[in-house]
Amino acid sequence: MIEIDIGPNLVAFGTFVLSWHGFFSFIAVATAVFLVGRWAPMRGIHPDDVYSIATWAIICGIVGARVVHVIDHWSFYQNNPGQVIAVWNGGIGLWGGILGGFLGGAAYALWRKHPVGVIADLTAPAMLFVQTIGRLGDIVNGEHCAKAWDFAFGFIWTNPASDAGRCVNGLGVSVQPVIAYEMIWNMLSLFVIWKLRNRLRPDGMLFALYLALYSLGRFGVTFLREDRIWAFGMQEAHFIALLVLVITVPLLLIKARPIPAGEVPDMPIPPEKQGSRAERRRRQRG
Repeated sequence: MIEIDIGPNLVAFGTFVLSWHGFFSFIAVATAVFLVGRWAPMRGIHPDDVYSIATWAIICGIVGARVVHVIDHWSFYQNNPGQVIAVWNGGIGLWGGILGGFLGGAAYALWRKHPVGVIADLTAPAMLFVQTIGRLGDIVNGEHCAKAWDFAFGFIWTNPASDAGRCVNGLGVSVQPVIAYEMIWNMLSLFVIWKLRNRLRPDGMLFALYLALYSLGRFGVTFLREDRIWAFGMQEAHFIALLVLVITVPLLLIKARPIPAGEVPDMPIPPEKQGSRAERRRRQRG
């Protein structure tokens, strides 16, 4: 068994509290922006454009993550409406962050006339990597209640302040390492996505594949979690995963096509030859 006795807070000075979840979430977001900004010139995208898109993606991702959490715990929030916006007290849903961030970033990119599909494809491998980083905070915090597990590699949270104390199985009980399962699935999916970089057309199909792979893994892992049942023995994450699969799988089957190994993808204009941001904006308007 793996005992986790770390408290949920990394730093606490007076009223200032930095949780492990918040710390790893910040590292994950910063890493995603850095990686996509670093890869963007390979596809003719200026890093400054990535940073602008990332700003809106982050804002909408936070809103989406909170909305998904509130919906799943509506029995509490309907009697405590003032807590709906209290993100600082914890409570986010990863699915909401992924989908909200995508919709917000895509909307801004469309408005600024940036290639949404190209940017989404650049984001796909980064998302899988940084989701794994973010999950480290979940492990420390004891989030995501799981079914009991008496065999090797079960997680046991023993710190009295751990979020595991609110779970059905509570503290001191060995449970399925569901967070580790998801992290492993993310890394396997990343291997597939990385191998197919610049090998799928049209643009946007790599991101669709990322969503499909993550949905498949999340659907399976969620059966080992102890969240609220919505219907048919399934939880909120199950239904979101099914909805994403219903959209992405037909899209991939109908539209996605591989680029032969000997064929070189079209090379876009590198950012250094695109001029300043003001010049690019004038060209977009003109």
